[in-house]
Amino acid sequence: MSLIKKILVANRGEIALRIMRTAREMNISTVAIFSEADRKSLHVRYADEAVCIGPAPSAESYLRADKIIKISKELNVDAIHPGYGFLSENADFAGQVKEAGLIFIGPSAHAIEIMGNKLAAKQAAGKYNIPMVPGTSSAVTDRVEAKVVAASIGYPVLIKASGGGGGKGMRVVENEAEFDEQMDRAVSEAISSFGDGAVFIEKYITSPKHIEIQVLGDQHGNIIHLFERECSIQRRHQKVIEEAPSISVTPEIREAMGRCAIDVARSCGYYGAGTVEFIMDERRNFYFLEMNTRLQVEHPVTEQITGVDLVRQMIKIAEGEQLAIRQEDLFIKGHAVEVRVYAEDASNNFLPDVGKLETYVRPQGNGVRVDDGFEQGMEIPIYYDPMIAKLITYGENREEAISKMTRAIDEYQISGVQTTLEFCRFVMQHEVFVNGTFDTNFVNQFFTPKNLLKQPDTHILQLAAFMTAKISAAGDIARPTQMEPDAAIVSKWRARKLNSN
Repeated sequence: MSLIKKILVANRGEIALRIMRTAREMNISTVAIFSEADRKSLHVRYADEAVCIGPAPSAESYLRADKIIKISKELNVDAIHPGYGFLSENADFAGQVKEAGLIFIGPSAHAIEIMGNKLAAKQAAGKYNIPMVPGTSSAVTDRVEAKVVAASIGYPVLIKASGGGGGKGMRVVENEAEFDEQMDRAVSEAISSFGDGAVFIEKYITSPKHIEIQVLGDQHGNIIHLFERECSIQRRHQKVIEEAPSISVTPEIREAMGRCAIDVARSCGYYGAGTVEFIMDERRNFYFLEMNTRLQVEHPVTEQITGVDLVRQMIKIAEGEQLAIRQEDLFIKGHAVEVRVYAEDASNNFLPDVGKLETYVRPQGNGVRVDDGFEQGMEIPIYYDPMIAKLITYGENREEAISKMTRAIDEYQISGVQTTLEFCRFVMQHEVFVNGTFDTNFVNQFFTPKNLLKQPDTHILQLAAFMTAKISAAGDIARPTQMEPDAAIVSKWRARKLNSN
């Protein structure tokens, strides 16, 4: 018998729908909250009940912890699931939910607080001898001393904000001459983004892989890991493509990294679903980066290769159940790839390109999963993250998963906004992605806007040549020497087709 009868999902879009679908499978009713900009959103229609939380800006709606708790009490909600983003890693919110007599579907406020501060997280994990990137163990206050540390570990170094992520408050310092300038910039960004100017110094790994381990822990001290995800394809220090497992991780590294992830979780008494992130250098040495105390955007690839519904597990853990899954029960089956379909113009530095979805047709077929919160005719609001959907493919092996992803990208029809689909297709077909030698510098090293210019398919060129010859032979038009080259004809046809889509 389920302890939780009703869940309020304190989020929007695809992740709200994702949570609600599992709740419905568990016979748990759901409450949606929505801003005025999201009144017609799919998650609002899907929920059993829905309440407008406020105006479009996040600060006046999805970040209003007081309103969310008030609505939960009024509607006799048992638990709140925060999804990701917004209040999901807000320790104060988790504490307020508990104080209100409600269940927070996530870790304790204590765990969120420790892991939400990179320095505190490093200090907690350090008790378990987790490998760390060389650097300072506390906030930098004395610049002279900081420069001595930087020189001792060797340039380049990275100045990082203690209280945040997403690439904000991070500055690479190539030499001592630019230390002060980059320090000032990092502190300024940290204050404006996180309200905390504390920064620390780490050795800058020049060609890193970004590898993360999914963990699950219950409230009885049991913790397991569900293998790794490869997250190295990024733009602006934010992930665009993820996959599981990683082509770069050996069974031995996987076991060692999994043990470290469990120890990191144990260091803060973690329960619920969480992700421990590592960076791995060219020699496959790995170092603890941070812990995300929530469900990750890319969690579907882990679900695909393990068969474990992570949202279901989060709910059961929140109810106080012990984990029914043991480490020895888990094994990797197949391969999964996820691309984030953003309303962004990849040819213009990935700038947001929000607007109306004039055409929106999802790909289908074996091994294809689409997690989204939109349908044709809907507007993508300017107030939130511009992600339209997550496109996930699954195959028996990596080659099959990539082939399915390429096919699914080609089938995805979106017009009205620019998207990252063509960029993702470019990645799927790039040699260094296929052979696994890519790292987090992929975009800077290999991508330029001209990569998105489509080349005509061979069979279309052949068809164009055949039609040109047939028409010319019939005498209906001038000879081919007076016509445009076949490639130009096809390119214009493609342009018209793209515009019509």
